[in-house]
Amino acid sequence: MAGFVDESGLHVKAGDGGAGAVSFRREAHVAKGGPDGGDGGRGGDVWLVADRNVPSLLGFQDHPFRRADNGGHGTSKRAHGRSGSDTVVAVPVGTIVTERDGNVLADLVNEGDRWLAAEGGRGGHGNARFLSNKRRAPAFAEQGEIGQERWLRLELKLMADVAIVGFPNAGKSTLISTISAAKPKIADYPFTTLVPNLGVVRLDDGFEMVVADIPGLIEGASEGKGLGHQFLRHVERARVMLVLVDLAAVDGRSPAEQERVLLDELGRYRPELLERPRLVVGSKGDVATEEWDGPRLSAVTGDGVREMVGRLTQLVGEARASIPAPDTFVVHRPVGESFRVEREDSGAFVVVGRQAERAVAVNDLTNIEALRFVHERLKRLGVDRALARAGARQGDKVRIGDVIFDYEE
Repeated sequence: MAGFVDESGLHVKAGDGGAGAVSFRREAHVAKGGPDGGDGGRGGDVWLVADRNVPSLLGFQDHPFRRADNGGHGTSKRAHGRSGSDTVVAVPVGTIVTERDGNVLADLVNEGDRWLAAEGGRGGHGNARFLSNKRRAPAFAEQGEIGQERWLRLELKLMADVAIVGFPNAGKSTLISTISAAKPKIADYPFTTLVPNLGVVRLDDGFEMVVADIPGLIEGASEGKGLGHQFLRHVERARVMLVLVDLAAVDGRSPAEQERVLLDELGRYRPELLERPRLVVGSKGDVATEEWDGPRLSAVTGDGVREMVGRLTQLVGEARASIPAPDTFVVHRPVGESFRVEREDSGAFVVVGRQAERAVAVNDLTNIEALRFVHERLKRLGVDRALARAGARQGDKVRIGDVIFDYEE
């Protein structure tokens, strides 16, 4: 799997909403036409979608930026601006999305799972929207909302039926090249494999299973030694463990000692891995120098390979039956947020929440009509009451978004 990448940063930028229009109807024989400014269009969203045809995160390594289209501006005659197109970003099945501090936001474990990575800004209302009995000729409109923008961290944990685990140069790559169409780099020195290799094993009866060749583990891998954490993460989701012990180890380590160390490292990394179904097999049976009472194989001569595949097929089938695959994909959307009042070290009050911030951000506060409308909207949201409960007094500073007000009781 040339160019395999299992970690990457991603910058997403949703489209900005279009601005609403300030316009008044002008027709023959109509002395004072009413407001007819149209709304701005909504900015496009950025979605991450799990796709089995994407093998790794390589496409984000040099080009981590993804953005959606902006919405169009409203015009006269109540014509609304067009909505911006969404951007759909395909990621490998098994991708975990986190914030830069490590907080997990989404886990796309099934084909078709979707997550809203950046929400497009809403379009601003045109002045026709503000017509009321009190406001007969509104001369203001809203600006479009800025689309969400942020950095994310992507981490891939391979979704495989079988993970082949063993010491470096234990014959894992040779085995996966024998039982599947995978073509990993193979040589007679340790650490030939530095990235996982995936292979699909197909049987005559139509049964298929995905096998992952995990780069060789060493003692201390669970503590990060030898890139252990980067390798071990790909074992986490495997349904079955195939532990290969080298029957011709050049360091003279016995098969039993190899098995003990490998299982110990798996248990230290994730104790639940020891509860997964596993098959322990001796490799390099054609040149074995060590005693071994368990099943053995030779990927070079083919001895024992068919029996091993048959046993894996049984274990994988049983594991799949115990955890049925979902019939539908999952759509992840952020939970809607109201607002809250916080206190800064300076003593100023801060109103945090998209609805309140949007009311301030999209309106022209230099326009007295718009300012009056913003105050009415904040009052309907309950911002005034919340500030009073938080202890705000006459003249205290209140910040909403980028705007600072003086509080008035």
